[in-house]
Amino acid sequence: HRPDRVPLRAIVPNLITSVAACAGITSIVLSSQGHFMKALVALLIACICDGVDGRVARMLKASSKLGAELDSLADFVNFGVAPAMFMFFWLTGGPTHLIDNQPVSPMLVRAVLACALFYAMCDCFRLARFNTMLEQESAPYWKNFFTGVPAPGGCWMVLSPAILALAADLKWMRSPYLGIFMLIFVGSLMASRLPTISLKHLKFSRKKMPLVLSGLLFLIAMLVSNFWLTLGIMGFGYILTVPISCILFVRSRKRYETHVS
Repeated sequence: HRPDRVPLRAIVPNLITSVAACAGITSIVLSSQGHFMKALVALLIACICDGVDGRVARMLKASSKLGAELDSLADFVNFGVAPAMFMFFWLTGGPTHLIDNQPVSPMLVRAVLACALFYAMCDCFRLARFNTMLEQESAPYWKNFFTGVPAPGGCWMVLSPAILALAADLKWMRSPYLGIFMLIFVGSLMASRLPTISLKHLKFSRKKMPLVLSGLLFLIAMLVSNFWLTLGIMGFGYILTVPISCILFVRSRKRYETHVS
């Protein structure tokens, strides 16, 4: 049975998701025109909307299957296609394929495009696997972990060289070879089954709370003083959490197996 009238609150989460998708598409257009900083701002707006829409849906009690599917499609655009196209245009000099008035090799342009497509397809695979895993039961020790790097995290990682280069004028970060490595490496992390920590379930002991609060306050101060530079450094730091997450996952699994046995 479908009701004749739909409350306005049921539409709000889908509107936020639609804004996120529009921001992702706008980022593709801006990066194709060579406006790379504006493209990053559009992607940031997409990330914020992606983090808000689910919470708004739960708060308004307006969650739906349509919203879940729309969110997944928007994530593919925002965290798969948009960053892949951003890296392609940024590494190859935009539509003119000129960097510092020097032409980029056509073979290198095709290689970067292939790696960008690889990254986008890895993101697509990761999202499809996530949707199928929602209907499956997982072991209790997986509760605090994602399978593979989540799509927003992968977008953050792969854009870190561009963010640092644009924020601190680090021209060597624009190396196509570094970009190719990041596209393949981060794409592989997203498609992998490596456990990565879920911040939503991260907990600290009371003794460590003063240290954690001090670190968060320092991070906020750095974001306020130099937002983009701090964001780029944090992106590279996020990569370092992958091996740490694997170690924590092994310990969590051992504790569970010991408790069960």
